[in-house]
Amino acid sequence: MKNHTIQKLIYELVSKLFVFPIYKFVFKGHLIGRDNIPQKDSFIMVSNHGSLLDPPLLGHALGRNISFMAKAELFKIPFLGFIIKACGAYPVKRGIADKNTIKTACKKLSNDNCIGIFIDGTRQKNGRVNKPKQGAALLAFKNQKLLLPVAIVNSHRLIRFKFFIPLFSKIVIKVGKPVQPPQSSSRDDLNSVTMHLQDKINNLIG
Repeated sequence: MKNHTIQKLIYELVSKLFVFPIYKFVFKGHLIGRDNIPQKDSFIMVSNHGSLLDPPLLGHALGRNISFMAKAELFKIPFLGFIIKACGAYPVKRGIADKNTIKTACKKLSNDNCIGIFIDGTRQKNGRVNKPKQGAALLAFKNQKLLLPVAIVNSHRLIRFKFFIPLFSKIVIKVGKPVQPPQSSSRDDLNSVTMHLQDKINNLIG
């Protein structure tokens, strides 16, 4: 209980002191669909992925303490590693298929913590969902948790240069209505929910 309280405090401090200025003033961040975010129960947030900054930006914008699965290499990056660790992220070495990763995710969900998963598993150059993995759907079935589709728009092109002058894109985060977990762990059911999530997220992106 004590560790949970400390973690929550650290998350709030990092979110407000470090992430908020970047989200609001650098990228002019804007959230659409706040009413779709569950406020009491934990859930699995599923999103597209275009930038290394996606985890802290999404976590701050949604206003819930969300633990992201993040590649182990990211924890070695100065500043970013500190932020994502403080925000509850945990390293993934072999992706969602890693048994230890699944166990960690299930433990967090059972303790009423929300988790975040980038459904493609890696960043996409076009910022859309292209080749979604079934891990999020499987976790939803195992834990009987809602899946929350979220689109982060423009994160794949955060900074552009014109005549050597940096231009920052506006970040828009769109939250869709929660999706029920699959009815079973069969390949067909997992695939059906995964494809539904892909369609919802890409439709939110526009």
